[in-house]
Amino acid sequence: MTLKPAVRILVASIAVASAPAFAQNIAVVNGKGIPTARADAIVKQVVAQGQQKDSPELRELVKKDLVSREVLMQEAEKQGYAKSADVKQQMENARQALVVQAMVADYVKKNPVKDTDVKAEYDRFVKETGDKEYHVRHILVDTEAAANDIIAKLKGGAKFEDLAKQSKDTGSANNGGDLDWATPSAFPEVFSKAFVSLQKGQVTEKPVQTPNGFHVIKVDDVRQAKLPTLDEVKPQIEEALTQRKLQAYQEELVKKAKIQ
Repeated sequence: MTLKPAVRILVASIAVASAPAFAQNIAVVNGKGIPTARADAIVKQVVAQGQQKDSPELRELVKKDLVSREVLMQEAEKQGYAKSADVKQQMENARQALVVQAMVADYVKKNPVKDTDVKAEYDRFVKETGDKEYHVRHILVDTEAAANDIIAKLKGGAKFEDLAKQSKDTGSANNGGDLDWATPSAFPEVFSKAFVSLQKGQVTEKPVQTPNGFHVIKVDDVRQAKLPTLDEVKPQIEEALTQRKLQAYQEELVKKAKIQ
């Protein structure tokens, strides 16, 4: 069929007018368009996560997923699920989460953790951890008298590893009371204070009491601690300080709020 000039002009004008509308949608499902911007956002997120590279194949997969989702959504709405009280509540929860997430991301962007703060936190960590590691053994008993009896036997020549078999700490009892290498900060303060002044091979002169009972502690060896460098732990410190900032920000907002 040959179109008349006037008809051809009309069809062409309709096609030109419709082009921008179609370009804005990646697909149209039962008359409802799926915005191309939505597909672009998903592709961008997938690429940012390092899962795949932007490609025609990826975009086709995203398109199919969005079309399937739209078909299901239209059917769910037709069946009235969008009006369900439970669904509405979940949608509101999701809306709040997204809005708060956006605000938090903006707050973090505007209030970044400073390098000086990271360095100060790292220095505090090094100071609290100490520059030495201790290879420690212990024997845990219920009473101070039992602990004193063990100390007396050790002074009499008994082997620490043999006496450790009676320890309440079943995890180390069969291993000579061995607690392996660790920094003092890895133990309760009262426990670590008792052995940091000991030399290699020495045993505590008096029982050390903790909530678990009475300990007899021996230092097998001492060495320089192998602490991570600032560069190695900087990401973790930044994350911890960021969370601390967010916690303080949240608490400040709660204090200002009128809560009844």
